[in-house]
Amino acid sequence: MKTKRFVTLILLFICSLILSACSGITIGQHTNSTDNWERIKKQGYITIGIDDTFVPIDFRLNNGQLVGYDVDLANAVFKLYGLKVNYQTIDWSMNTTELRNGTIDLIWNGFSKTPAREEKVSFSKTYLYGSQVLVALKKNKINRPQAMKNKTLGVQTGSSGYNDVMNYPTIFKNQIKNQTPILYDSFTNAFIDLTAHRIQGLLIDSTYANYYISHQKNPAQFTEVATPFSREEFAVGLRKNDHFLQKKINYALNKFSQDGTLKKINDKWFGNRAQSPLLNN
Repeated sequence: MKTKRFVTLILLFICSLILSACSGITIGQHTNSTDNWERIKKQGYITIGIDDTFVPIDFRLNNGQLVGYDVDLANAVFKLYGLKVNYQTIDWSMNTTELRNGTIDLIWNGFSKTPAREEKVSFSKTYLYGSQVLVALKKNKINRPQAMKNKTLGVQTGSSGYNDVMNYPTIFKNQIKNQTPILYDSFTNAFIDLTAHRIQGLLIDSTYANYYISHQKNPAQFTEVATPFSREEFAVGLRKNDHFLQKKINYALNKFSQDGTLKKINDKWFGNRAQSPLLNN
């Protein structure tokens, strides 16, 4: 009996060692306990999670080609280090989960810094500013947030706009119909519903709103209403252990702010409007 008990204890000890060794491993052999830069450099590419409907940040042309501000900037950053970029379209509401599970290495898609997100991920330095605006059809005469009382509001699932609605309920949530916004996987579908009168307002990032509206056949049919939400800071989201990768990205952003690369990308997508805080340094 003593021998059996001893063998059982030994087996339990071995199992505990195996489980401890495996606890840091996630999908795709990415780990949450070690810096992944060496692995990324060895494999020759990095995987970035995106929403490929977020114009002009990341979106696809009619031929399927992925383009956008963040695409140009991320390509430039990793070209500096001899790495290719693999863009992976993800469910945006699951972005931090995808990062934690290791199916992506970065979230780089107009990703706003928020206190809630900072509990889950680390951020690069801010490279772009944004703000939340309310978009409506001009004929509906919605010219302030309070005009959405008993009307239907659309927001993107998992977006900073959705978080603003929920965290500051007196501005929209307590006013809108059913006190619940309509959630969309993409702003493309939300704009379709807005023009079809299925929703009366759309809370959306100003960079998307400005670009989308300016490329419509009749941009004059839309109106943009300022909101009291704080200005947003866009940054790259990383796993908290990826300190070296964070330094590499920040170094490249600083370099591009000095050598003209960032200004060239900014001017391409926003004209001469300086959307990046790094261009004001």
